[in-house]
Amino acid sequence: MRYLMNITYDGSRFYGYQIQKNEKTIEGELEKIVSKIFNENVNIIGTSRTDKGVHAINQYCHFDSDKKINVDRLKHSINSLIDKSIYIKNIKIVSEEFHSRYSCIKKEYIYKINMNDYDPINKDYIFQYNKKITRELLDKFISKISGKHNFKSFTSDKDKKSYERVLKLDYKITKGILYLRFESSGFFRYMIRNIVGLLLDINNGKKTIDDIDKIFKSENRISAGICAEPVGLYLNRIYFDKRY
Repeated sequence: MRYLMNITYDGSRFYGYQIQKNEKTIEGELEKIVSKIFNENVNIIGTSRTDKGVHAINQYCHFDSDKKINVDRLKHSINSLIDKSIYIKNIKIVSEEFHSRYSCIKKEYIYKINMNDYDPINKDYIFQYNKKITRELLDKFISKISGKHNFKSFTSDKDKKSYERVLKLDYKITKGILYLRFESSGFFRYMIRNIVGLLLDINNGKKTIDDIDKIFKSENRISAGICAEPVGLYLNRIYFDKRY
């Protein structure tokens, strides 16, 4: 049977989601604890491979086992044993046709930027930019970046069949914190952080709004400028095919 877990985690404590040799990762911790509970080797498959330092409010992953364990009891067991920077929010049994990665139709990420004074308490959870970004600039930037584009200039991914994506980007500002919301059927590696980096470069006067069209056309990663830090990035929501 197939178990689907909805999890949240503090990514600052890990070397990313995906299991890596000799590094502490979300997937590695999950596999270690779930394998211990089921007394067998369990392979965990996640929806999104978040990078080192990136957080998740709602991440999903599934695993298979012939053993049947009450999901409420299983949730309690995992949470009692796993690193306290990871929390299992819910577990349910799903159809074996469901796949955490391939049944996903859309993802939503949030990037948080502190435009107030430096905040050492939240330095691992909100990017400390400590400068203002005007709504006028944000509106112009979003109108250029949103929509259907070739995002090759905004990723380190190589040899993809297509770099085209439809991106929806919007924002809100609450008490000096800028929340950028990114929504798409899929994201390339570092795509969001590179887009945020370009916004910061424009606000810092290193690039202009008019450069955006040239950057898209160049299909050259270097042209897009800096990559923003991972600390402000959160996997916020996953949308699955309604058939599942």
